[in-house]
Amino acid sequence: MKKLAVIGSINMDIVTRAERFPRPGETLTGISFSTIPGGKGANQAVALGRLGLPVRMAGGVGDDAFGESYLRNFRENGVDTALVRVCKGQTTGTASIEVNAQGENHIIVVPAANGACDLAWLEETLPALSDCDIFLLQHEIPLPVVFEGIRRLHAMGKTVILDPAPAAPVPEDVLAMVDYITPNETELRAITPTLGEGADVRARIDHLLSLGVGCVINKSGGDGAYVATRASGMQHVPGFQVNVVDTTAAGDTFNAGFAAGLALGLPLLQAVTVGNAAAGLSVTAFGAQGGMPRREMLLTLLGEAWREKLGL
Repeated sequence: MKKLAVIGSINMDIVTRAERFPRPGETLTGISFSTIPGGKGANQAVALGRLGLPVRMAGGVGDDAFGESYLRNFRENGVDTALVRVCKGQTTGTASIEVNAQGENHIIVVPAANGACDLAWLEETLPALSDCDIFLLQHEIPLPVVFEGIRRLHAMGKTVILDPAPAAPVPEDVLAMVDYITPNETELRAITPTLGEGADVRARIDHLLSLGVGCVINKSGGDGAYVATRASGMQHVPGFQVNVVDTTAAGDTFNAGFAAGLALGLPLLQAVTVGNAAAGLSVTAFGAQGGMPRREMLLTLLGEAWREKLGL
């Protein structure tokens, strides 16, 4: 089995629910309050850990109560935290989320310790990850660090999976070094800005392949994913019908399931099917990490014929 590593963000989501949003200067009594582990990088690492795959997390937390809580959360979910730096004098990254009775939200993100993942940190971190094979990255630590990390990993001969979220352009030289890129439609538009607003999904995917991306996986929610390579063209991998409760972190869980499939040696389309199944299960419970499945849950959804494929 290939070794997995995640380089990315670690946030604590602070969620307050109320009937309505307060007006400026107004104090309201809320309905509920919760702190929920999140951050795209950490979500992907926890999803891999829950699937029973060894995974190393590289990122930063503050020397605060949220940092302590998150390190414990990682350990409880089988994530190696040796490369999670505790940043002295920093707070852990947070997303403060207000949700009203209609499900609308206001969100303020404070990167905090995630911003300490700078180029000097990258220089220190990559040598310690040299024994890993497959790397998952996203856009929630400083983008110059993400892009330089991809350049360095490509030079090291590593497999790179980029989730280009939150949506932001990616330099063309970096795209040419990405083995698998996993945008939704909004992110697909953001990473193909030269095509303008009129281009359709197929034209954008073809453009990415022409730039040298190894494989484009267009995540399409309940519809599954559209997978494209230069050799095989585009193929549709259906999703799974589930009872949707909360779609938070479904994309992160897809990436983890897909990476798990690759690490276990599955062919491309089968690995995408595992990603779709993991994402489907993740939306059946509340919270970014609340529905992330264990491997047996995944097997139940996929069917008994997958037991040998998943090493169960």
